[in-house]
Amino acid sequence: MTRYVALLRAVNLGATRRVAMPQLREVLTARGYGAVRTHLASGNVLLDSPLPEAELAADLSAAIAEHFALDVPVVVRTADELAAALAADPLGHVATDPARYAVTFYVEPLDPERVAALPAADSGEWAVRGRELYAWLPDGFQQSSAAGRNWDRLIGATGTTRNWNTVRKLVELTR
Repeated sequence: MTRYVALLRAVNLGATRRVAMPQLREVLTARGYGAVRTHLASGNVLLDSPLPEAELAADLSAAIAEHFALDVPVVVRTADELAAALAADPLGHVATDPARYAVTFYVEPLDPERVAALPAADSGEWAVRGRELYAWLPDGFQQSSAAGRNWDRLIGATGTTRNWNTVRKLVELTR
């Protein structure tokens, strides 16, 4: 069994795409996953599974579609991978507010050519390490020019973002 963190994209934002975390825990436990736990209502699930990453992500997405009638992309990291993403901290030397420091997790490593073509930040900065894009936005995401960009199109992949506080807590919960 491997300890995983599953990151659900865009659930429980406003009144749409609602996924009740207690119900999700029940569904995943009934599906045979072990030690299922959620953190916050934003789609963070910790669980044990013998499945490899890609199969696990597909099965979790299928379970959500089946029980909640939602198409939800799921990005999965092992506990060790999530801890490594936290330890990498490429912008820790400038990021002073963990609520404005975020990591976007992707399924595959990002294309270096697409990353090189990303527009410059009007305030803050970003860095890519493997399958993660780290963003320090000192004025907040909504105040940044980054808010109006279609990141999935620019990056060429679908990701899901968590702020630094959430990443730290998820790593702590995997221990």
